[in-house]
Amino acid sequence: MIKHIVMVKLKEFSSTQEKLDNAGKFKTMLEDLVELVPDLKAMEVGLNFNEKPSAYDVVLISEFESKEGLDNYRVHPEHVKVLDFLKQIMDKTAVVDYES
Repeated sequence: MIKHIVMVKLKEFSSTQEKLDNAGKFKTMLEDLVELVPDLKAMEVGLNFNEKPSAYDVVLISEFESKEGLDNYRVHPEHVKVLDFLKQIMDKTAVVDYES
């Protein structure tokens, strides 16, 4: 089993509500991928409530049967749409991929 973990720190927006709306939209888009991307076996998406400056805003934990499945996910057109949105709202990301 391959685990793919991504943490996202969102940009600061003109209002807290705009940031929350973007986080919610991103979460929904990610969760929809489970039905759209065959190689994606499971995904959990969480929105952070910790207010420390070092905290990230969104985390996703996804599972694939193989590295090839993860590679297919990365280039899947539906995932690419999510990445296009992410590029508009993110400040930075951190990623870990590992085999369990």
